[in-house]
Amino acid sequence: MSDKYKLTDETKEASGIKLFRIQALRSFGDVNAGDLGGWVEGVKNLSQGGYAWVYGNARVFGDAGVYGKARVFGNARVYGDSRVYGNAWVFGNAWVFGDARVSGNARVYGDAQVFGDAKVYGNARVSGDAKVYGNARVSGNARVYGNAGVFCDARVFGDAQVYGNAWVSGDARVSGDTPGTPMGPINI
Repeated sequence: MSDKYKLTDETKEASGIKLFRIQALRSFGDVNAGDLGGWVEGVKNLSQGGYAWVYGNARVFGDAGVYGKARVFGNARVYGDSRVYGNAWVFGNAWVFGDARVSGNARVYGDAQVFGDAKVYGNARVSGDAKVYGNARVSGNARVYGNAGVFCDARVFGDAQVYGNAWVSGDARVSGDTPGTPMGPINI
């Protein structure tokens, strides 16, 4: 199959790195041939296969990769060695970096950050000013939002909701079956 996009001559600098605007060479998904996309450091950052796309002012750089049917849009940043794949979306002003993984039907948006070795997957949502980092996992239908944080080796899964100023850390496990969830402003 032929390449789905090319790097244009239009460039910008981000964190001292030269980024190139992408342009679709063929139509796929909701992208039409000729559409301009977002910004990548190089072809290593966005798969030439599948329906993955970087839109608008979004930026993907470093050794980060976007593939499958994933979408990165708005002012989102994906960088470092991070991966966004499956049908995952990263948008708004969200950042995914380090060795983080966002996959499945997960959504990371608002001003949220996912970093370190963290993984967000399944139908999980991380939004607002929430942070998921370290070796943390957010999965299933879990929601982490507001100023909440999940870090260290913590796991949030099932239908759990962590929000407000709540922090889940250490080796804590929070599921939708955990008494007291959804969790508001408390620390575990």
